[in-house]
Order: sequence, then structure tokens, then C-alpha cells
Amino acid sequence: MRYETHAHTSETSRCSHISGGELAEFYKSLGYTGLFITDHFFNGNTTVPRELDWNERVDLFCAGYDAAKAVGDKIGLDVFFGWEYSINGNDFLIYGLDRDWLHAHPDQLDWKLRDYMSRVRADGGFVVHAHPFREAGYIELIRLIPRDVDAVEIINSSMPPEVNERAEWYAGSYGLLKTAGSDNHVGRRELLAGVDLPKRISCAREYGELLFEGRAEIFCEQMNYDVK
Repeated sequence: MRYETHAHTSETSRCSHISGGELAEFYKSLGYTGLFITDHFFNGNTTVPRELDWNERVDLFCAGYDAAKAVGDKIGLDVFFGWEYSINGNDFLIYGLDRDWLHAHPDQLDWKLRDYMSRVRADGGFVVHAHPFREAGYIELIRLIPRDVDAVEIINSSMPPEVNERAEWYAGSYGLLKTAGSDNHVGRRELLAGVDLPKRISCAREYGELLFEGRAEIFCEQMNYDVK
């Protein structure tokens, strides 16, 4: 069972060029079982206006996921909710929690990073450090917090090989779990990455359980869209 673990919708992530529904259709056409929508949260590149009431912001934040889920339900693709939490250009994928959790914590942007990760994990979520060695002009400092995350994205098919090699070194050095994802903002990409699971999951927490059990196999695939 093949899953994309890292994807962004144009409804919610300002840098994305593909809607949630289009993402669902794209991955269904490739034979995937499921898709995780991990849009940029309010401290990242979001489309959600800052001046709105917190609950309005959360509802708008879920728009891309909702669109993907609606299409996925129609075409037989499982769509799961997550988000990409950012601080000073360092990004973390949050899985296993839902919009109710977001609604319930309107002060969460005021939490310190380690407090945030601790609360996520205590409440049943799990944390993946996304592309930890990515470099960009707006990233002043690469920050590693190996005691506060569950896994490292060692293959991000949007990143150059050396960034992924450093991520794999990081995960191996600290005995962290290893994941992969495409960080897809466009749909068709030359490379796609994700995880193969031994069974169909019904929720994001089941993905976490399989990951912790060592039953999630990562992949990175060169795509040829001309082959039928």
C-alpha cells in the first residue's frame, strides 16, 4: 500500500500550485492507496489571513485537506490530515492530531518549540523533522532537536541528494526513525517519494504505529508519465 506523506494544497499553502482535489486525483491515477495533506501552518507560508479569529483561521487552514478528502472519498483514495509547523525556517511534520486539537489550543503559536513538540507527542501525535538540512536565504540557522522528534525525513524528493544524505546521517546518528515524502507542491514531479505500508490504514496514528514497528518501507521513484 503506497502513501504520499508530504504534500501541499493551493487552498492553504501559498507556495503550492495544485488544489487538494487535483492532488487526490493525481495520486489515485498513480495507484496510490493514500495521501497525507501537510499544509504550511500559520507560522509558515500559509494563505490564511492573520487578522481572523482563531477558529476561522483553523477552518480555513483545513480547506485544502477538506477538498482533497472530498475527492478522495469519491474516487477511493484515503486522505489524511497533518500540517507542517515552522520556526525560523526549520520545518516539522505533525501527524496523528486533528482540527479539534488545533481549535482547542489558540495559544499554541506562543509555545516554545520543545514545548510544542512535547504537547503534540503527549496528546497522541508524532513529529517528523522535514528536510532538516535544507538551505535557503531566509534560514539563518539549521536547528536539530533529536530528543524532541520521532523521525527524520531522510528522503525528500524535492531536495538535492546531499541534503537527503545529511538527513540520513542525522537519523542514523541518533537512532531516529526514517521516513520519505515528495514535499509535493505541483503534482507531476520527476521524482516521487513516500512510504509503502503492509496494510491499508484508517488513520494517521496507524501510520505512526507501523513506523514505530519498523513496518514502513521508504521509497523514491523516478517517474515516467508517458508510460501507460
